Parts: sequence; C-alpha cells; structure tokens
Amino acid sequence: MENSAIIKLTNLYKRYTVGNGEFIALKNINLSFGKGEFAGLVGPSGSGKTTLLNIIGSLDIPSDGTAEVMGQSVSALTAKQSAWLRNYHIGFIFQTYNLLPVYNVFENVEFALLLQKMSATDRRKSVMETLEWVGLTDKAKSKPSQLSGGECQRVAIARAMVKRPSIVLADEPSANLDSANSHHIVQTMKKLNQELNTTFIFATHDEKVMQHLDRIIRLKDGEVEQ
Repeated sequence: MENSAIIKLTNLYKRYTVGNGEFIALKNINLSFGKGEFAGLVGPSGSGKTTLLNIIGSLDIPSDGTAEVMGQSVSALTAKQSAWLRNYHIGFIFQTYNLLPVYNVFENVEFALLLQKMSATDRRKSVMETLEWVGLTDKAKSKPSQLSGGECQRVAIARAMVKRPSIVLADEPSANLDSANSHHIVQTMKKLNQELNTTFIFATHDEKVMQHLDRIIRLKDGEVEQ
C-alpha cells in the first residue's frame, strides 16, 4: 500500500492550548490509505476521529509530524492551495447534512461545481448523473424541507460525489438515521466506492456502518489502538 498511498500520516500529533496547559488530541499517528479503500476511524467521542478527518481534509494542520494528501504536505499548503485541494479532490459528508434550505436538490448538488468554473451544460450533466447514482432524479426540484432524513443524506452524498473526488471523508454520516436508512446510505457509498475507485474514510462508532467497512482503525484517547 505504501507505493499507492494517497494519504500518508507520519508521527502526527495535534495539540491544543487549554488554559495554562495543553490537550493532546492526536498522538503519534502513523497511517496510510490507498486508492479505493473503504475504511473507518472507529472509537468513542473524544477519541480524535473528527480531528484526524479535519487534518486529512486540509481543514486543520498537524502540530507535529506530517500529513501528506495526494502527494502534498497539508502543513505546507497556502489557504488558496488547501481550498483548491478540497474543491477538486476531497468530498465531505456530515451527520447534519448541511444542505442550503432555500435551494432545491439540484442546486444544492450543483453548488460544489460552481467553484470549479464548469459550464452550465457540463454542470447539469454531472448533477443529473450523480442524482441518478443516489436514486434522487425525481427529487431534483424538491427543497430539503420536503425530503426525509435518508433522502437529505443522499443529497449530501451526491454533493460530495458530483465533482468525482479522489477522497470522501464522512463524519458520522448515519448518526441521524434509523437502521434501514443507515444500511441504504452505506450501501450507496460502497457502490460508488467500487464503481469510481474513490477512497472513503469514515469517522464512526456506529455498528451498522462498521459492518460494511473493509478496514477498521480503532482510536482511543488520540492514539491508534488497533
């Protein structure tokens, strides 16, 4: 995997100043992820899962050690370079969906492509193809308030996938869903992983998600436990 790793974390630490002391959120993390992996960071709240996702997604930087994403050191990127990496190569899926309520499904998914200066014709083609992947072509003109929780999360998946990213980071994507919807959502992501060879990394402590993962990394108190 080393040769094909698109994410490589080496001796990574993340520290935060708390009062007169410091809190170590991540301790000596050494991990790599290959192209097309379907992996999960698993552990209780406070174990460092989201912090690690944020660093991989270039939303944060390590205090020590290195995080290389697609051959680039996250710490060395300018704000503009970080934004470019996220806009073109990394998709995000959150537990709270984060859909824009005033826009319909099509517009919510299209938003990710507006940052890429893509033509209107190409945007429409990409959006409709992506909505077909997640089974929501008939909901293209619906507002988020007209959708179920499972449908909202499928819109969030479509928004992450519409730019055909190399990496998708999913932070507790099933937290607000019932068992049937959780299973359907993860199956949808697994299908996209297999068809597009996109690397998926989850942060989760949901058994319903974990049973679908090909690789599980257990975190405890900021360290890799297993």
